[in-house]
Amino acid sequence: MAQFNLPKNSQVTEGRTWPAPNGAKAIQTFRIYRWNPDDGKNPRIDTYHVDRDDCGPMVLDALLWIKNKVDPTLVFRRSCREGICGSCAMNIEGQNALACTMGIDECKTPDNALPFLTRKDKDGAVRIYPLPHMPVLKDLVPDLTNFYAQHAAIEPWLQTETPAPEKEWKQTPEDRARLDGLYECILCACCTTSCPSYWWNGDKFLGPAALLQAYRWLIDSRDENTGERLDGLHDPFRLYRCHTIMNCANTCPKNLNPAKAIAEIKKMMVERAV
Repeated sequence: MAQFNLPKNSQVTEGRTWPAPNGAKAIQTFRIYRWNPDDGKNPRIDTYHVDRDDCGPMVLDALLWIKNKVDPTLVFRRSCREGICGSCAMNIEGQNALACTMGIDECKTPDNALPFLTRKDKDGAVRIYPLPHMPVLKDLVPDLTNFYAQHAAIEPWLQTETPAPEKEWKQTPEDRARLDGLYECILCACCTTSCPSYWWNGDKFLGPAALLQAYRWLIDSRDENTGERLDGLHDPFRLYRCHTIMNCANTCPKNLNPAKAIAEIKKMMVERAV
């Protein structure tokens, strides 16, 4: 179940319903979270009607259609539209996903998706919210400042003691293969914002994305700072708040498994201790 951080002393209200396009034969309704920190008003849910015959197949296509043809004030992040940058991560139909890789036809409302569903939300409309449990900057744009700071905290770069080689640090194909399933992370924050442990301890627990990145450097055969990296993670909150609920693996748009990476870090901690 996803929950959302609302501005202080506010509640979500019913917003504007925009008229359906004239002559459209295939219409898809979208219910989108809107909030402007500058107008002093409550967050609201605006309703839009998209002409599917004039729009691409992905949720991001629909958002661009709305912004270009209906409401230019709608704010969201996006970049390359190829599912490799993570910019357009948002909560779509109760699940965290990339708008550029989520097809409109894939959107289905789970019965237990959100606790505040209204009858209007269950009439076939696609509901879109910002990533849960993050402060919202505006509309569908979350504040990822803490998320990026936690990623920086694991020092995601190669650390060595020996002098650098003239050309490059070499690695066997077998050692390189150990990084598969780790380096592909695009830092979209879908996994981290779906993690209940992060919801409760986001100021202390590093979260699935940062810990997956930490494991990627821990097992890199070229890195020579394993002990110090493990020392930095040996904390009751930074690592051990993970309870292997598996929300992170279930929601990852790249089909990665942060929970497995976290378990491997815990295993390395035990092996070092004995």
